[in-house]
Amino acid sequence: MQRLFDELKRYVGFTADDEHRLRALHPRVAPHFERTVERFYARILEHPDARAALERGERRVGHLKVTLHQWMGELLLGPWDEAYVDRRARIGTTHVRIDLPQHFMVTAMSVVRSDLLDALEAADFTDGDRHAVQRVLDLDLAIMLHTYRLDLEARQARAERLATFGQLVGSIGHELRNPLGVIETSLYVLKSRAGEDPRVVKHLDRISHQVGVANDIITQLLDLIRDRPLARQRVELAPLFAEVVQAVPRPEGVTVEVQGSVPGAASGDPVQLRQVFVNLVDNAVHAASPRGRVLVEARREGSRLEVTVDDTGSGVDPAIRNRLFEPLVTTRPKGIGLGLALVKRIVDRHGGTIEASRSPLGGARFTVHLPEAE
Repeated sequence: MQRLFDELKRYVGFTADDEHRLRALHPRVAPHFERTVERFYARILEHPDARAALERGERRVGHLKVTLHQWMGELLLGPWDEAYVDRRARIGTTHVRIDLPQHFMVTAMSVVRSDLLDALEAADFTDGDRHAVQRVLDLDLAIMLHTYRLDLEARQARAERLATFGQLVGSIGHELRNPLGVIETSLYVLKSRAGEDPRVVKHLDRISHQVGVANDIITQLLDLIRDRPLARQRVELAPLFAEVVQAVPRPEGVTVEVQGSVPGAASGDPVQLRQVFVNLVDNAVHAASPRGRVLVEARREGSRLEVTVDDTGSGVDPAIRNRLFEPLVTTRPKGIGLGLALVKRIVDRHGGTIEASRSPLGGARFTVHLPEAE
């Protein structure tokens, strides 16, 4: 990233003289920051799509306003080094993560540019000062656009991997069904002739169980690549969570609780939504075992519902966090990496989002946003 930043500085002509000018401008321009912040978010929140992205990504726009105020201070004070680039890139990554459309970000940046230049015009600053502001804004915009480009490339690569994965699964999955069907039929015959020998019965039961496991894996694989129609209806969250908590087995040392009152109902397929939360709670129970806590909480966020599943486990390895929802990626020692991939697919098809982060309980937090039923 530092190499890219150096190239961008050379491209826009950003020099040490610009750095000196920007630092000198800061105390005279800083009083205008408050007005710029208000105009910036007023402009973004005029658009329903951008408003929805911000409300999903951050619970309080007020927090974002503080962040923007700090951003403008760093814009003029620097230092314009590798740490500066990393902070700017993280902002762009946040925009990508909350699905803020790129054109909204570019338009909003133009508000900052316009306001800062207006402040310079009012105070009769020099052309050199104005050029310095223009160049540093060009640099920041380029860094943020670079994060969007990286995300696009990552999504394209992921789409190609999933397409290949889907072709393999579709072919292999159906081919494996046939021999498993023969095994199941043979087991049925053998069980009827096994007699009373407990060892034979034990081993036949073990084979039967493993055949069931294999069938479940194939079913999950096929579910990832086929579009099962959604039987949309009003799904009350409170009874859904109660059913999920009862359905997930757990050791005595792990508690699973639903925090507070559960508001409203989601719009979706009850069977598939149940699968989403069974998988998430089951993963959390495994992470918190042998002794720990799992917390499920729901709240309203505008016209959407936000559900968090927290655990007291060791958290998600940062090395795989960005690939956590891809097939065959898992943090469980004996996992095969299908559960979270299937969860994401179901949530996406419902028009929702899911993300993983660090939990206040110390482990992992999975946050699901779903459309609320009318």
